[in-house]
Amino acid sequence: MAGTLFVVATPIGNLEDISARALRVLREVSLIAAEDTRHTGHLLQRFGLTTRTTSFHEHSDKGKAAELVERLKRGESLALVSDAGTPTISDPGVQLVRLAREAGIRVEPIPGASAAITALSASGFAASEGYVFLGFPPNKGSDRRAWFDRFEAVRGVAPVVVFYEAPHRLQATLAELRRRVGNVTIALARELTKLHEEITVGTLDDLGAHDPRGEYTVVVELGRSPLSDADLEPISPARLAQEFGEATNTSGLTRRQAISSLSRKYGLQARAVYAMLEEAKNSPV
Repeated sequence: MAGTLFVVATPIGNLEDISARALRVLREVSLIAAEDTRHTGHLLQRFGLTTRTTSFHEHSDKGKAAELVERLKRGESLALVSDAGTPTISDPGVQLVRLAREAGIRVEPIPGASAAITALSASGFAASEGYVFLGFPPNKGSDRRAWFDRFEAVRGVAPVVVFYEAPHRLQATLAELRRRVGNVTIALARELTKLHEEITVGTLDDLGAHDPRGEYTVVVELGRSPLSDADLEPISPARLAQEFGEATNTSGLTRRQAISSLSRKYGLQARAVYAMLEEAKNSPV
């Protein structure tokens, strides 16, 4: 009989946040696949656990994942952990989970801490109306531009966006957000659950000069901060058609979602957006 792959959430800072169930699973499995065995070793030592660990991270080759799946097939149960929080949520491990499922292995999640949900819960923003998690913005180039395009496309689809950012890139990312979506309200969270935890809520203009120390979780409220006329240049039918194409072809939105997003972004009624798209389609190139 095959074993079980347990996807185990671990604390994002305060070790008291680990669950009794997570500790039991980490104690009982044959092996723990860890993003960083040294980091996980400190956690195990803190709770007196002696389970063996093996390294499994974003640079692990496919052979390592296949090796772990073979152990599962032979009846061993394994745990997958990241350095902090819930594995596969902007952390490595997706490949192993996917291969295990393809092999018919039971995958059992052990829920717990997540920096994105923790920051969202303390932001005061209306997550019940929908939110989107976008991970880390790429460092540069076309991937980074595409990431901000996706961010813009969210307006009108979900009122809240959550993402992570490194401290040395925070200022540049906030400045680009200000240019793209206007002076929206955000929550900046750092050192979550730790001694120097800090969660600050304000507009981008208020927080754009925030002291960048520690990795950040950023929660952006789009729903209550429509762009003013001063924030945006007049939109042409051609440019609107281009953004519509990016939203449907690159970001995966439906036609209706894309029109709704553009409507909210530019303060236009949906029928006006549709009319401009038709105008652009019928204009000579």
